[in-house]
Formats: sequence, structure tokens, C-alpha cells
Amino acid sequence: MAETSAGPVPYVYVCTRMRVRKSKLIPREDYLRLLNMSIPEITRFIEETQYKREIDELASSFQGIDLIELALSWNLAKEYQSIQEISPGILKRFTRSYLRKWDIQNVLTIFRGKTQGMKPGKIREILVPAGEMDRVFLDRLVKEENPERILEALKGKSVYPVIAAGFATAITEESFAKIENELYKEFYANLLSEAMSGFKGGKQFLEYILLDIDMMNIRNMFRLRADRLLEKAGTMMIPGGTFSIGDFEDLIVLEDEKDFIEALKSKLKLKSLLVLLDELSSEKSLREIEIDLIKVQLAQMESLSKLNPFSIHPILTYLEKKKYEIFNLRAIARGKEVNLPTDRIRGYLVM
Repeated sequence: MAETSAGPVPYVYVCTRMRVRKSKLIPREDYLRLLNMSIPEITRFIEETQYKREIDELASSFQGIDLIELALSWNLAKEYQSIQEISPGILKRFTRSYLRKWDIQNVLTIFRGKTQGMKPGKIREILVPAGEMDRVFLDRLVKEENPERILEALKGKSVYPVIAAGFATAITEESFAKIENELYKEFYANLLSEAMSGFKGGKQFLEYILLDIDMMNIRNMFRLRADRLLEKAGTMMIPGGTFSIGDFEDLIVLEDEKDFIEALKSKLKLKSLLVLLDELSSEKSLREIEIDLIKVQLAQMESLSKLNPFSIHPILTYLEKKKYEIFNLRAIARGKEVNLPTDRIRGYLVM
């Protein structure tokens, strides 16, 4: 029997908490100020926000970009864990299922870091233990001597079968891209199954999953077209959304950009996305297009959150906006570290 909700009062409480937390996210004008700051100034700014505890805890052992990176990762993981703790009933289940996406990102980060010869400390700085794999387990993976030992340590974890099946090829080709794609296919298939299994609130969860799948597939189309990686491109599609494999393959092989945009629009209904595609300039870089698509997705999530104020939507909206706050702060700090021009750093920000 499907689990029912924990009742209206806990839902109201947690969703109200999400709105309060969202109101404390860094606003656009502060990002513009940060663009004109040095690394020490950025650190001081961050310390005056919700990242103070992490900065204070880590300041005796780290400094500069390392301090910022680790403080941001720690804060994000703690925030996600806190939200799981306060979420009631089925909202907790949906939230935990969604946050398993971080297991994929963390494991792939470790594999790639090891194969690229990154120092363990540098790998740890960018891990976010927000899924099923906690900090202790991830630290164990980081300490393993080679990718083969990491794979062995993953036995029993949900990601293991997919990674094991593609591991030999990944090592030979020196690329984990195929494994990554298969992991995300499995991840979204599991989310779809859970959303459609009869649990109360599953309809709202499904709305977001379908939006996320469509936006991922659209971003992948633009990437594949930009890189001219058209061979076997259908294997890169995440099933379950608006596009069939045939749609995906037909769209990406259209040589003329205008033909591609018009054909893509014919498959879509989301008004804000159609407006964006109408306004796309051929002069825009792939990165700029991806940022625009992320903004459309966040705006649609905000809209769904307002339509369903006591559902999974306010939680997922905050989770994503918090993620991009970390993304923005990292982009600014890393850009400053390597002396990138301010305009170029700004082009990487989601704001």
C-alpha cells in the first residue's frame, strides 16, 4: 500500500521553512559586488553570510581558494542533510531519492580525480556528501590507491552494477562519459517509477522529474551539435520525457541552426522556453545557452512551487537554487584565482 502524507501541518511547516531559507540566498546585486573583490575579500564576505560556521571551522587548516571550496561543499552537504531531516513522510522519501544524484556526481568526481592524478585533498574539496554515501565512505574511496580499488569498494552500492559493466571501456578510453550517461538514465528511471507508484504527492514530483529530463535532453542536444558528436547520439538521451529517441536523433542532425530551433520548438509547450528559443542569437556561446536554459528551468520550478505551495516543489526549488548559489560562488572564486576577466566570470553565473 502506498504511504500517505504526514498531514497538512508538517507540510506547511517544512515548505514555509524552504521559503525562509530561499529568501536568504545571495541576491544578484551581491554577485555583482563579489565580481570586483579579491579572494580574501570574497572569504570575508562569505563569512558574514550563512557560511560563517564552515569558514570558522576550517580557517585554522585552510586558506584562500581551498578554504572557500571546502566551506561551500560542507555547507551544501549540511543544508541538504538538514532538509532531509525536517521533511515529513513522503516528502522525505522523494527528497532522499532526488538527492541520490549526488552519489553519481561524487563517485565520478573521485574516479576522474584519481585518473587525472589529482591530490586527495583537492578531490575532497569538491565532494558533496548529500546522497546515500556519507563523508566517511567517500573519504574511504578517495584514499583508495587506484580506480580498480575504488570499484571494488563500491560493491553493494546502487551505482556499482552500471559502473562495473562499463569500467573496462572507461579505463581504456580514459573517459567516464558513457558510464555517467548510463547512471543518469538509471537514476531518472528510478525516479519516474517512484513518482508513478501511487504515493500521495507523486503527481507533483513527476512534474519536476519530467521538466528536469526535458531540460537535460535539450542541453545535451546543444552540446552534441556544438561538438559535432552526432554518431550514436541517441544513446545520450534520457528516456521518459517529451522526446523519443527518434525525435532526439532527428533534431541533432539538422545542419541549419534555424531549422533545428524551429523543429525543437514544435515539440515543446513551455511558454518561457519557447520565448527563449525565439530569442536565441547565433552569436551566443554554448555556455551562454546552457545558462539561459538553467534560468528557464529555475523560473518554471518557482512557478510550480507557487501553484503547489505545500508539496515537494518548494523543497526541490530551494535545493536547486541553493546548488546554483554554491556554483556561482565557486565560479567567482576560481575565476579570481586564475585571473579571468570579470566579464568572462560573469558569463558563468546563474543569476
